Amino acid sequence: MNTDVAPRLGWWQQTWRLVAAATVGIPLWLSIGVALRGQTGETGSWFFIGDPLVALGCLTALLWRRRFPLAVAMTVAIASTASALATGAAFLALVSLSTRRRPVESGVVGLALVTASQFSGGLYPLQRSSDSWWLELTFPALTAGIAVAMGMAIGARRVELRSLRDRAESAEREQTARAAQARALERNRIAREMHDVLAHRISLVAMQAGVLDHRGDLTAEENRVLVRGIADGSHQALEELRDVLGVLRADPGRPEPPQPSLDRIPDLVADARTSGLDVTLTTTVTGTPSDAAGRTCYRIVQEGLTNAAKHAPGAYVHITLEGTAGDNLDVSVHNSPATRATAPPPASGFGLLGLTERITLAGGELDHHPTPDSGYLLTARLPWPNPTHEKRA
Repeated sequence: MNTDVAPRLGWWQQTWRLVAAATVGIPLWLSIGVALRGQTGETGSWFFIGDPLVALGCLTALLWRRRFPLAVAMTVAIASTASALATGAAFLALVSLSTRRRPVESGVVGLALVTASQFSGGLYPLQRSSDSWWLELTFPALTAGIAVAMGMAIGARRVELRSLRDRAESAEREQTARAAQARALERNRIAREMHDVLAHRISLVAMQAGVLDHRGDLTAEENRVLVRGIADGSHQALEELRDVLGVLRADPGRPEPPQPSLDRIPDLVADARTSGLDVTLTTTVTGTPSDAAGRTCYRIVQEGLTNAAKHAPGAYVHITLEGTAGDNLDVSVHNSPATRATAPPPASGFGLLGLTERITLAGGELDHHPTPDSGYLLTARLPWPNPTHEKRA
């Protein structure tokens, strides 16, 4: 952005500046007329015709002072020495030029104004004393100095206001960007929590409903167990949804309810078995990891069971947990191929994506891929620092 270009003026701003410039020259013009009438008995045609015409031309030229500042200021400064009414126009032109804060330009125009004023004495045949030369030199020099000082101050103020406005706009853009980022992060968090909480439960309900639909040889007791499992799973899904919504709507100062951790994985496996999954759990974890690591481990197992129930109905699922403090916490969920064909369930695409985000935030690594036996393997490695070493450090 070019800081030398001043903002454009509206018609009212332009008008009152030109009127003020014209008004400044009127007292000087009238005083010269009175002096001429008193000394010579007449004012002459230049006083009533030439002087106003030159002033009008200078005021007209000021309309382009912001587009051609140096040329207009120099022209008006020189032409104004032939017109008393144009004194205000010359003052305004020099002020406008000085707002650019270029001392060389302001000095050249000011010197031209003072120099040209020394040759304007022949326009009006007024009697002057021999020692009045210093006054004729001092007054134009003082006028030019005041105009330059005012212009420099206005220019400095203009630059300061522009800087403040730019900083305010930059801060507003940054605030908007931060708000948009916060909204995106919150949407991702809500999507992740909703998927983690509901997908597992609903997948188990869908699996039980699929068994009822495809198995016609079930006994009445088996049917009652499956129906009761569907009802219990639906009720639990509603309860978990209510908990999630309660957290999202709660007061920020209110503590969140405890999140499931490593010690809840056996309960998770038991629920999956009750719903019909063939699941085994092998754990060699010694010690208790941090809440963040334990919660992430729980979500990994939950996602593995959910995917097995959705994409491999009737499969055998084996879960392995290994780790110790000061090393890593390793999680493995392996399911065999599906034992029966079912319609493919709708896929949201958020499960593994959200799980990857969780594990990345925890500083771990995630891997998932099909196995040679047409099954699927989901593995993750989470850091488990030794709290004893952390305290010593």
